[in-house]
Amino acid sequence: MIRHIVLTRFAPETAEGTIAEIYNGLSRLSETLAGAHNFGGGRSQSPEQIERGYMHGFTIDFDTWDDLQAYADNAAHQALGAQIVANAVGGLDGVLVLDIEV
Repeated sequence: MIRHIVLTRFAPETAEGTIAEIYNGLSRLSETLAGAHNFGGGRSQSPEQIERGYMHGFTIDFDTWDDLQAYADNAAHQALGAQIVANAVGGLDGVLVLDIEV
């Protein structure tokens, strides 16, 4: 299984409602793709408070690397990803992506 992890440092003027809409879109998308499971995302509530500005994140699990690639190539994913980048501090510089085999 591949765990896709995305952390975002959203611009201060980005409304929580906007972030929720993006995450809801990603959740709905993950429900339609073969091999995609367990979307979860939101604002950090960590008691450690070492987010370093990356206050929002989400994860999606994929059965295979091919399933992750199908998600990456999906037009709806690309549009939602563009919204994340457009609302992140410094554009792509405000986004971290990790894909870990678990």
